Amino acid sequence: MKILGVVGSPRKGGNTEILMREALHEAHEAGCETEMFSMSEKRVAPCDACAACFEVGSCVIQDDMQELYSMLDRADGIIIGSPVYFGSVSAQTKAIMDRMFSLLRRRALKGKVAGSLVVTRRVGAIQTQSLIYSFCVAQGMVLAGGAIGYGREIGDVLTGVGGGIDKSALEEARRLGADVVRLAKRLGSAPS
Repeated sequence: MKILGVVGSPRKGGNTEILMREALHEAHEAGCETEMFSMSEKRVAPCDACAACFEVGSCVIQDDMQELYSMLDRADGIIIGSPVYFGSVSAQTKAIMDRMFSLLRRRALKGKVAGSLVVTRRVGAIQTQSLIYSFCVAQGMVLAGGAIGYGREIGDVLTGVGGGIDKSALEEARRLGADVVRLAKRLGSAPS
């Protein structure tokens, strides 16, 4: 079983990446293979609405998104992580989500387990998490839940609070990793 973490933050080693690593560590501890795609090291152009994906069945823009498409195909569970930028996902996360439109027609993500990981300084976590949830549902994915971490400076989430009552950001990230694995295993063993 494979769990993929998609980090939509432009900050290398930032709070979103820190929490994603925590979630993926939990998945690894549960016996899963893990992969991470981090936008701090990748370049993904925005969708240009060329509609070529309708003709050829896949996106024709050649950039690092092609690598992510392969990773998405291999994954049983996908955690999408984004910092909050002006009450929404980062531009990098939005570019990834828009470019995944090319997967919608063939329902490539249908039935895969999804999780949302959001990091914010103060406000916007719920709106951002809701946007990621809506995207995942539109793709036909099965939601395992989400995690929220609060922090501004790199590393703040290591001691910061989470979105739940009496939970730290690290505890929420770990729980999310475990929940994605648990649901993916349950769905994988369900009769077709």
